Amino acid sequence: MSDTPASLRRKISTAGDLQSVVRAMKALSASNVGQYEKSVRALDDYYRTVELGLGACLRESGSAASTAGRKEKADAGMIGVIVFGSDQGLVGRFNEAAADHAIKTIAAIPGEPRIWAVGERVHARLADAGLPLIGRFPVPISVKAIVPLIGRILLDYEAQRGQSEVVELHLIYNRRTSGAVYAPVSRRLLPLDEDWRRKLVGLPWPTKSQPQIMGDRTAAFRGFLRAYLFVSLFRACVYSLASENESRLAAMQRAEKRIEDLLEDLNRTRHRMRQSDIDEELFDVVAGFEAPDPKRTRRSSAKTGQRERPCSS
Repeated sequence: MSDTPASLRRKISTAGDLQSVVRAMKALSASNVGQYEKSVRALDDYYRTVELGLGACLRESGSAASTAGRKEKADAGMIGVIVFGSDQGLVGRFNEAAADHAIKTIAAIPGEPRIWAVGERVHARLADAGLPLIGRFPVPISVKAIVPLIGRILLDYEAQRGQSEVVELHLIYNRRTSGAVYAPVSRRLLPLDEDWRRKLVGLPWPTKSQPQIMGDRTAAFRGFLRAYLFVSLFRACVYSLASENESRLAAMQRAEKRIEDLLEDLNRTRHRMRQSDIDEELFDVVAGFEAPDPKRTRRSSAKTGQRERPCSS
């Protein structure tokens, strides 16, 4: 069925409205990427401070800190995995990439894992894969909403740990690699292995004055460990949110290009249809001008007959 001028106008209007929505989403995604990147940069200093505190605890009280770290490994129980995804769509293969990487990573982990999912869509994909899910959290919509989310995750973790159920803790999330490209990564937070300890002990103190631990050294180490877990989860969430908005920005750019191409085709079709209508009208005018008038033809014939009538003798 061929388009009519009215249907073309409706299609062009709809495409224009959709283009406005896509441009708004693109601008919002670009703004979100900026604030999440700024948050990551601001968090680097805090993460460095936590690492220095842990290193100081390990240097000054290696035995107590090692005992606290080994307790994480000595407790018999399960393996915890936290997977970050998205609640909303229009993000390309963002959730597929995180879920596929999680499935491969979990398959390589010995034991019985239990998974927390951050994001409804990644939760659905993990559930479809038959993985044992014990919790789902909504994706924060701003930097301020990240802190309450991390607090709820840590409360769940502490509840499981209090029952001697968590012996390992893994994070899986998407992280930007270069430009608008992202890749899924996995990171093990617990247990605290020897390589991790040696790295912290080897960190140089930024001043000449060496730090001293006041009060209970084991309690201090555990406090820094909780801060380490918090900042690690916070960074993973921010990296995931930045990648999600980068993916949505790229998707909106592709959608905008397709809409522009569609509008160009629709406008070209409309102009061709208008030109065709104009040509038809001109043809009708010219044809009407060139067609002989029957009345004029009869009058002309009558006059000619009068002139050719012979005279009577």
